Parts: sequence; C-alpha cells; structure tokens
Amino acid sequence: MLFSLEVLRARKGDCLLLHFGPANAPRLAVIDGGPRGVYRPHLKPRLESIRDVRGLDGTPLPIDLLVVSHVDDDHIQGILDLTKELRTALDDNDHGLARIDRLWHNSFENLIDHAPKELTAAMEKRFGEASTGGAPPADMTVQSDVDEEIVRSSLKVLASIKQGAQLRVDADVLQVVPNEDFDGELIVAVAGSAPFDLDGHLEFTFVGPMLPEVEALRGKHRAWLKELKKAGKKPEDVLSAYVDPSVPNLSSIVALVRSGKKSILLTGDARGDKILEGLELVGLMKPKGKLKVDVLKVPHHGSSNNLEKGFFDRIVAKHYVFSGDGEHGNPERESLEMLLAARGDSGYQVHLTYPVAEIDAERKKDWEKEQAKEKKKKQTKPTQVVRPNWSAKDHGLGGLFQANPAFAKMVRVVGADEPHIIDLLKKVPF
Repeated sequence: MLFSLEVLRARKGDCLLLHFGPANAPRLAVIDGGPRGVYRPHLKPRLESIRDVRGLDGTPLPIDLLVVSHVDDDHIQGILDLTKELRTALDDNDHGLARIDRLWHNSFENLIDHAPKELTAAMEKRFGEASTGGAPPADMTVQSDVDEEIVRSSLKVLASIKQGAQLRVDADVLQVVPNEDFDGELIVAVAGSAPFDLDGHLEFTFVGPMLPEVEALRGKHRAWLKELKKAGKKPEDVLSAYVDPSVPNLSSIVALVRSGKKSILLTGDARGDKILEGLELVGLMKPKGKLKVDVLKVPHHGSSNNLEKGFFDRIVAKHYVFSGDGEHGNPERESLEMLLAARGDSGYQVHLTYPVAEIDAERKKDWEKEQAKEKKKKQTKPTQVVRPNWSAKDHGLGGLFQANPAFAKMVRVVGADEPHIIDLLKKVPF
C-alpha cells in the first residue's frame, strides 16, 4: 500500500499531493494549489509526470480527491488555474490533463449561510470592481480615509469569496459536485462523529472547522446584517466589521488522515488552539493530552500568530512540513524555535519548501516593511513599539540553524526539480 505526502513548492501558499492505495493501482489526492504562479511551473508538470509514468497515453489523470482547504488566494488560485485549463480542454473536445472525481471545499456562503452580496457591493462601489477580483498586489496604494490594513484585509476576504464562487462554477461545468460525500453541506468537526472512509483506502477524521464555532459565526453574521440594515451604515463600517482573521481561516478543513497505523494531520491555515480544541472535541486527544502523528503540516505556513506555546508539545510528529517562501515573514523563526524547544534537536525531520537563504531574503523584506509601518505609526502614537533593524544572526532562519547545527541537519528542502515525497508505507515509484 502507498501512503505518501508529496510537498510542492507553492511560493507563500500550500500545494500537496497525497499518494495512497495499492501500489499496482495508485490513487491521488490534490490538497490546495498555491497562489498564482504555482500551477504552471510546479503542479501541472508534476501531474503530467504522474500521468506519463502511469502509462495513461494522453488520457486524463484521475484525481480521486481534490481538497481546497479554505477560501484564501494562496490555497485556491492554483486549483482555479487547473479547473480553467480543464474547462478549456472540454470546450476543445480534448481529453484534458486530469479528471476530478471528488471535490471537498467549504464555501464562504455555506460557512456564513448567506450570499455576501452586501460586502462585495460595498467594496466595489468604493474601490472599483477590480478590487474584489483577486488578491490585492503588495504594492497597491489605497487612497482612503479607512486604515490601509483594514482595506487590504477586507479585499483579501472578498477576493476569496469570488474565487470560491468561480470554483463552484468550474466544478459544475466539469460535472463535479462539491462535498457530494456530505450531501453538499459543510465539512465540519462534530463530537462523536465516525471517520469518513474513502473507498476503503483512507480514513478522514475531521478536526475543523468545529460545528459550534460555525453556528456561532452564522449567528453573529445574521445579527450584523440586521444591524447594518437598520442603522444604514456606510461601506467604512462594512470594512471594519469584516476584518476578522477567523472569517477565512475558520473554514479551514483540518483532518487527521489515516492509512492503517500511519497518520497525517492536515491543518490548512487553522489556528493552533482551535486545532487542539478540535482534536479534543472529536476524541482524538484528551484534555491536556498528546497526539502522535507521522506527519504534521504546520498550520498557516509556520506563522507564530497561529501557534501557541505547547502546540508542539501536544502534537508530536516524525515529520514537520513548513510551507512558505518568506513572504509575510513565513515560516517564522519563532515557530521553529518553538519546535526546537519542544522536541530538541533529534528524532524528527523538518521540511521547508524553499532554501533557507531564499526564505530569509523575503523575510528580511517583510521585516523592513513592517518596521517602516511601525515607525510611521510612532509619529502619532508614541507608545508604538518599533522592531530593531534586521539581524541575520538574531532574526534569520539561517542564524537559528547556524547556532544549532544538530537541528540544521534535520532539515530537508524541497528541490526545484525532484519530487519531495515523505513515504510512510511503500515508496512511491514515480
């Protein structure tokens, strides 16, 4: 039997392949596709290679399961690039690269139980129709009396809503029913629910999103819409009310995937504390207890904001996957320091999707950008703390590994050309 996680370079996002099933009849799951600029150089060539090695002679590669963990550009855009290409092939009466058999994705509308037309309409009226058409560029200048970070965060959420809607349109054309295994409803973690059996090959125990939190968010959203209508609030109020990191990330599908005694914990961009709560909710972990897994996909690209002290003490793995190229500072040094403090410098492996020097180059850019923002805020807010100048020794991943050579020896980096596969059972033969 195969049970292997393949990690692809995905810039600031996630792109994973799960190989499973009999070695003589392998199955494939694609989990997220990264942001723009990932599909063509990384995901597409790998799918083509798998198709060729399987000897499919130009017929579509079966993707037994396609998972978009949540509504966020750095997870969904590469999948949209794939589905767009498959739609084009269909129009041209071509077989296409692949055939999608199952699609799992929690849409924003299902999450809040409402089509959020008020949000997109308000944003487009104020910033233009193109504002919600995709992730806002890093160098975009916001001419607004509303705080720039509020605008940017809101644009990201609303862009994701449109991307999710496009995915559903594409799925309909490709005759794939989202969440058909769950009667088209949200995939949620419910206390006492049995694992989902995928054709006798894998067991999925869903850890997030947790049903009580989804219900609470829906109630909050309905109350907010009622208040907005009653008060006749302006678009500024729409913006400030919707900057809540839980909105996109609450929908992250978090699942413990098992094949026999081997296990992989897939986390999307969920918060660490919510992952622990979810594990307790479904009975995989006792209160204050521990869970041992073979692979942990570290949540939210190794952002320390999504991890809490004790996370790595309670979820113990043989392999830790940190995706991210340094944009937005991820993976953060603090997160790796947490892992080192919890696990020491032996007995596991760390997987990075880019070389340390490349990650640190982007992390330095992000550090200096945030430092500039802090300096600007300090002009009007004297209590604002400004971070020190970047130090490769004190702030870089390279500095951390240089100071801890045994830790550095446990690091594996995803290469630009060769597949990076973590085999838990039989070795993937392609």
